[in-house]
Amino acid sequence: MTETGKICFDVNCPSRLLFDQIADKWSMMVLTVLDRGPLRFNEIKRRLEGVSQKALTQCLRRLERNGLLARHVIATSPVAVEYEITDLGRTLQPPFKALYAWTMQNLDTVEAARASFDRRAERDGRTSRPEAEASMSA
Repeated sequence: MTETGKICFDVNCPSRLLFDQIADKWSMMVLTVLDRGPLRFNEIKRRLEGVSQKALTQCLRRLERNGLLARHVIATSPVAVEYEITDLGRTLQPPFKALYAWTMQNLDTVEAARASFDRRAERDGRTSRPEAEASMSA
């Protein structure tokens, strides 16, 4: 928010970068997976089907840099690393849980809207999925 209380989506606004970093799918999922306690990298990766090692590494670094995760080196042989949500990161749990609850509560309605959209798009001769149209125009 700016001083006048308006929402700031200016490209140079620091809140825009932070919002982008905490609202991406992997960040939200990582923080959810770590809700029950610290985990090692490979355990996080196993619980997040489809995440690449590179994407997870980048996500964990962003979350650590923003103060939402703590990284602990465990002196074992071989050395291990564990990730844990910080107190600041825990403050995101209520909104994330609310978003997840909203998703589950409205999933059937969203699926029905998607099916309706896809039928109209097919009837009109358009690509049914907007993300497919966007990638074709890029």
